[in-house]
Amino acid sequence: MSGNEYLKNVTTLSLDSEKCKGCGLCAVVCPHNVFAMKNKKASIINKDNCMECGACAKNCAYGAITVKSGVGCAAGIISGTIRGTEPSCGCDKGGCC
Repeated sequence: MSGNEYLKNVTTLSLDSEKCKGCGLCAVVCPHNVFAMKNKKASIINKDNCMECGACAKNCAYGAITVKSGVGCAAGIISGTIRGTEPSCGCDKGGCC
């Protein structure tokens, strides 16, 4: 387990390598080193480090990355548990994270 690992096998992060043009912005903006560049394409090297902040998807001009941002933040998890709804803190709409 690395110091940035969040929850195992729960992230909604996915990368479509066919759409990736190799700009590398995802690797630059990711605060937890989830991505690395290999053979001029992005690849996910530490998926369990993803905290679903959504920075990678927001900065991918080619739509190669999808992630349901905000699902992984503590506020969203607690709120969803209390309400019995899907965890979301609204980060994708300029919320708390």
